Amino acid sequence: MHASPQRSGAEFVALVALTTSLVAMSIDSMLPALGDIAAELAPPDPNDRQLVLTTFFGGLSLGQLVFGPVSDSFGRKRALYAGISLFFLGGSCCALAPSFGWLLFGRALAGFGAAGPRIVAVAVVRDQFAGRAMARVMSFVSTVFILVPIVAPAFGQAVLLIGSWRLLFWLLVLAALVDLVWFALRQPETLPPERRTPLSVRRVSSAAAQVFAHPITLGYTLATGCVFGAFISYLSTSQQLFQEQYGIGKMFPVYFGVLAASLGVASLTNARLVMRLGMQRLARAAAGFGSLVSALALLAAWSYAGHPPLWMFMGGLLVCFFCNGILFGNYNARALEPMGHIAGVAAAITGSLSSLLAIGFGTPLGRAYDGTVLPVCASYLLASLAALSLTEGAEWLARRRAA
Repeated sequence: MHASPQRSGAEFVALVALTTSLVAMSIDSMLPALGDIAAELAPPDPNDRQLVLTTFFGGLSLGQLVFGPVSDSFGRKRALYAGISLFFLGGSCCALAPSFGWLLFGRALAGFGAAGPRIVAVAVVRDQFAGRAMARVMSFVSTVFILVPIVAPAFGQAVLLIGSWRLLFWLLVLAALVDLVWFALRQPETLPPERRTPLSVRRVSSAAAQVFAHPITLGYTLATGCVFGAFISYLSTSQQLFQEQYGIGKMFPVYFGVLAASLGVASLTNARLVMRLGMQRLARAAAGFGSLVSALALLAAWSYAGHPPLWMFMGGLLVCFFCNGILFGNYNARALEPMGHIAGVAAAITGSLSSLLAIGFGTPLGRAYDGTVLPVCASYLLASLAALSLTEGAEWLARRRAA
């Protein structure tokens, strides 16, 4: 089925890519501004600037539980309109924030709203395409999604050269409004009334019970949360690490972009290898090698009293990021493999659960930043070991149950 007789497939891909990119833009473009935000709004603790990121993740995690069932019950476009409206309100609150508390409230609200377009973007593709056609569309969208974290910090740095951090929030609001108008005018509703399911707490509760009861789904979801948690600890401290500890100044987007690119390379590599090696084998190798490299990185950082040379720190992170890029795709796919009969609701539940665990795991480690790289190195080692233990335990339980 074609995307729409009124506009080209290229326009559809561009619209979906913009819709999915709102989350990444809201996070990564903000990184260079964290120092300026902390300087102007003066939070009680220097590490409180990290909450600008984690409150957004928190809202996003909870929003997935809401907008998944809402889009199935009321249609894709209504869910997107509601989500972008909340994103607009949250972003405006951040741009006008008179205090750090108001900024965090706006970020949580914007994150909750961003869950709407994030879920709807994937849903409209799933509604209109299947098989190879869907894979082709999603590959184009994924390419854009990979590029955004690479260029977003540079965009944020460029905005700071001509204006304040508040301008960044207004530009994010503008991007959301463009997406809203574009979607309203050019994208037809893809879920007709006869295919909608009634909004039911019982349905969501039943799906949640199945997620928690299945060892593979639960184990791999928790493992995803651990791996994502290590990434959050890095993400929340990256501005302090690079701009303050290593003093790279306006070169921060370059270093951040190189590390983000390693995740993209890992995704492409995984796509080539997974059909030959399988999800479990590839994930086990990545988690094991990641644990080894993380242990060596932590030992090296400790030997330098938490201040290893920048090239050494970057080298360790590049390998860890590559391993994580392998794990993300395989862990998510393996978690949802037994949930094909409730794929949509299960995806929302596992996504929300893993994100909430990641926040609980990564936020304390990020706030433990003490002017050294030791906390972030420790977070990657803990995450790799925990993920390996959880997934191996889940596979053992599944084999035992099947015997």
